[in-house]
Amino acid sequence: MPLFSSRKEEKKVKVTFANGLLFVEKPDGKQQAFPLEWFPKLMNATDEEREDWKQTDKGIHFNQLDIDVAF
Repeated sequence: MPLFSSRKEEKKVKVTFANGLLFVEKPDGKQQAFPLEWFPKLMNATDEEREDWKQTDKGIHFNQLDIDVAF
């Protein structure tokens, strides 16, 4: 008997930075803003470090900085 597995569709969020804030836009269009003061490593990060992230079950993870942002 064959085994079937279903993958939950990965829904990417949109991540942007402006005016000292991290903006996360969810697939439904809702947006959350987080002050970069809460994440000093992220505040001082390069564009390359900020662009290296992945979506997790609880939020996003910045790979090079080892920072998790839950939403």
